[in-house]
Amino acid sequence: MAFARTVLSATLAFSLVACGGGGSSSSAPPVNVSPTPTPPPATGGDSCSLANRQQFVRDVLNEWYLFPDLLATNVNAANYTDIQDYIDALVAPARAQSKDRFFTYITSIKEENALIQNGSSAGFGIRLGYDTSANRVFVLEAFEAGTGFQAGMDRGTELLTIGGQSVASLMSSGGPQAVINALGPSDPGLSRSFTFRTREGTERNANISKTEFSLDPISDRYGVKILNDGTGPVGYINLRTFIVQDAGPQLRTAFQQFKNQGITKVILDLRYNGGGLVSVAELLGDLMAADKSGQVFSKTVLRPSKSSENEVDRFTAQSEAISATKIAVIGRGGTASASELVTNSFIPYLGNNLALVGTNTFGKPVGQFAFDRSACDDRFRAVAFKTTNANDQGEYFTGLASVVQRTCAANDGIFEALGDPNETSISAALDFLGGRTCTPISGGQDQTMQSAGNRQQLLQPRIPTPAQREVPGLF
Repeated sequence: MAFARTVLSATLAFSLVACGGGGSSSSAPPVNVSPTPTPPPATGGDSCSLANRQQFVRDVLNEWYLFPDLLATNVNAANYTDIQDYIDALVAPARAQSKDRFFTYITSIKEENALIQNGSSAGFGIRLGYDTSANRVFVLEAFEAGTGFQAGMDRGTELLTIGGQSVASLMSSGGPQAVINALGPSDPGLSRSFTFRTREGTERNANISKTEFSLDPISDRYGVKILNDGTGPVGYINLRTFIVQDAGPQLRTAFQQFKNQGITKVILDLRYNGGGLVSVAELLGDLMAADKSGQVFSKTVLRPSKSSENEVDRFTAQSEAISATKIAVIGRGGTASASELVTNSFIPYLGNNLALVGTNTFGKPVGQFAFDRSACDDRFRAVAFKTTNANDQGEYFTGLASVVQRTCAANDGIFEALGDPNETSISAALDFLGGRTCTPISGGQDQTMQSAGNRQQLLQPRIPTPAQREVPGLF
């Protein structure tokens, strides 16, 4: 979930990122961030020893962490055998204030770069959510290049068995983690037998293998549509992720269609979008703001000792851009970071003509630098900046519902296709755009997904893969 720019040195690279649960590097134009931090000296023969890795992350945090006063000073590195557990202990004071909810983490350079450059991910290509009240697991979205979709799974499919084990029994005995364990690691070639029921009611059995597949950021089936709110045309776009570089060209093509149709009202369906590259977030903003060129899109703010690196990003003219007069953003608990950044950036300009539809969002107005140690395949993503809009608003750690002036509560209609105007959230978005009334999101409608009256949450492991950080619920 994210923004990103990259700076390289002979020994270390770091990139600016803001993601829902994690981070992402980028081949976006570099920014000058100096002094470039250097890895700490090795204290033994193995530069990738646990002790050296611990020193590295500690030194990075001491220099760059956005909340220097919220770093634990009494953590004994010798008490930790896992590098991520050690990182979690160092940033625990910030986490206690909900300012760093596991946003600071260690990951693989190789895996993350493959995701960003190619949208590459190993799995079944399905996004899963679980019903918190009835021990059921559903497919919320299926990627067309994945083996799950090719075997007949799609939005609204219910998983009944995995490897001969009842999903209901797994949920009742071990909760969501038992289902995650049954699905197995993200290894190409790993296969599982499934029994599943499609949203049409057909029950099927299939043996499905995990493969490397490409994450298409905008579906060819439902990603771009022209709808009608009863008063005129509406441009609907479902952006799955900001993390894949190919999102830029696809967004340009979509908005050229909107421009050709004279569209000024837009539905941004970001209900599961965990974020991605800042270059993509900025482009999406530009494509809706033909009339705002040169005005402030967002501001990037570092800790006081690094204030010389603060930046102001401005809307840039794009040939495909429209002048959006009214925007409905569909969001849910998995909507984070770059998705929230784009929404927050339009608050000063649209006011009551901008609405959050669905439930509250994740709440991540901060982002990460990525510090690389290539010899160890370590990429350390540390929270190092926050983002604000033109009015310096950006403290939405509890989600966007606390800052967006208009909100419309809506369930996630998983038994209707995405892009369908009859789907509950899309219908509510059309009501807002058409000037009809809606029920505001209340405190009781938190960062969960709702369907047919049942509460659902994205199925997510405690330590997700790079792809799962950016595409929550992906398996």
